[in-house]
Amino acid sequence: MGIQDLLRIAIDNYASDLHLRVGSVPTLRIFGGLAPIPGMGPLTPRDVELYFEEVTTAEQRKMFAARHELDFEFSVKDYTRCRINVMQQRSTLSIAVRIIPYTIPGLGELNLPPVIKDLAMKRSGLILITGAKGSGKSTTIAAMVEYLNQNVQRNIITIEDPIEYVFRNKKCLIVQRNVGHDTESFDVALVHALRHDPDVIVVGEIREIQTMQTAIRAAETGHLVMGTMHTIDAAQTINRILDMFPDRQQEQVRSELSQILVAVICQFLIPSKGDTGMVPACEIMLSNNAIRNTIREGRIHQLYSQIQVFHKEGMQTLNQALAELIGKGLITEEQAYNYTNMIEELKSLQSSSRKTG
Repeated sequence: MGIQDLLRIAIDNYASDLHLRVGSVPTLRIFGGLAPIPGMGPLTPRDVELYFEEVTTAEQRKMFAARHELDFEFSVKDYTRCRINVMQQRSTLSIAVRIIPYTIPGLGELNLPPVIKDLAMKRSGLILITGAKGSGKSTTIAAMVEYLNQNVQRNIITIEDPIEYVFRNKKCLIVQRNVGHDTESFDVALVHALRHDPDVIVVGEIREIQTMQTAIRAAETGHLVMGTMHTIDAAQTINRILDMFPDRQQEQVRSELSQILVAVICQFLIPSKGDTGMVPACEIMLSNNAIRNTIREGRIHQLYSQIQVFHKEGMQTLNQALAELIGKGLITEEQAYNYTNMIEELKSLQSSSRKTG
């Protein structure tokens, strides 16, 4: 089979990823689990090389030969787009294909909390979508951008590595820049984005001090900045930002964050009850006076309890989100327990919910 045939099998089976590795059967990731494609045998080195040649250009193969790793986009016209990562392992190739639908899902389709729509409409500040790899961060941001695109007039610039969802201008003007092709780096692109009259800037990943400094400056000067980070809760997110900076700057950064931070959304994807899909569970921290003071004064360890206290304002801890999803019958208790480090607290929340319900 050619790689387009494998992609059709993947899409027909609602797979998020396709893995091609020497010595293994082509394998799909379906709702979080790994499933070898039936009827296919283990791949030989030549099999994987042929797949590699099928999806790359001569220039890309030259880059891979020099670096032994490669990230790029691949499209099957009118069918699907993919983000492909190739790496060398034990002198053979390993290919991972992330499948990206052409259709951008709506916020309602993703089962995200309603407050996400309100956050997308903010005119300025910093919104961070965080989580582990594969937790749906890019999809959530894409849905937020598309929500803007359908409802208001904004000039939006996205900086991505690589571009995933492709937007068509509706009410918004949207420019999408691919790091490594359209621009040198996230930091350089962000600096130039500020000169392009943006209302909203989307940063695919914030991982370096220069990018974070420019993102903070952009938010301070009246822009809405949305970005992603690989952190698993709000407190860890704030600490990760502070750790980017030298000790002498951290007090100033805390002060700046307390003023421009709008929200931190920490996202997990959990297999749904009956394994029919994936359901997002989100810790949500929204900026209010108490949160701002807590960050400014460096009491980061108290953020969790603050989020608990302000649940009625739209904030929620991961356990509160899990308890709600269990109560709605969307996920099982067993699945939820795999995603929390505080099982007893989650059980207590479930018990309280049953009593009030």
